[in-house]
Amino acid sequence: MATTRIVVVDYGSGNLASASRALALAAERASLDATVAVTADPEVVAAANRIVLPGQGAFADCASGLAAVPGMREAIETATDAGTPFLGICVGMQLMAERGLEHGVTPGFGWIKGDIAEMDVPGLRLPQMGWNGLNFVPGAHPLLEGLTPDDHVYFVHSYALIHGSPSETIATTDYGGAVPAIVVAGNRAGTQFHVEKSQEVGIRLLANFLLWTP
Repeated sequence: MATTRIVVVDYGSGNLASASRALALAAERASLDATVAVTADPEVVAAANRIVLPGQGAFADCASGLAAVPGMREAIETATDAGTPFLGICVGMQLMAERGLEHGVTPGFGWIKGDIAEMDVPGLRLPQMGWNGLNFVPGAHPLLEGLTPDDHVYFVHSYALIHGSPSETIATTDYGGAVPAIVVAGNRAGTQFHVEKSQEVGIRLLANFLLWTP
């Protein structure tokens, strides 16, 4: 069986080391012969079998950071257009949306419907920080295999997807109302939570991603 080449995109934002460690552990759990590379080289991204885009901070900062790596956005778009599975983590997931509304209007990839806006949660503090349960229909998607509703994962965010498509949201969490937690459009998926910090649940979801054949 050929080696699965997993890349974590390095564009100056995200938990690169912890994401790569979590992916290596997930590959081991999934009994995959895999390599995990943290890279800022678009050619390495273009040749990968799995692309992971982490992100933390502001949408606009992450978008500009990605744009500052020559050829990277194009490499991600071309590879995923051709079917390479993609996973965005936290702001990496948010970049999948049409626009970010933090610090002005910033275009996203436009892979999923909706905008990224500040959460409207009267009486609750922002950012939402800490462990929160997932709401989903068991068996609804291969990425959810082996997970149980109300499994807890780790969130840190003040902005979230609004006006999204229900068909593209496969899991939510509750924080002053339903908040999109996992989105999928074709071979492109994203988690609003930090999957790499979500312990066993996160490792299982990453293993599902590595085994996923959209």
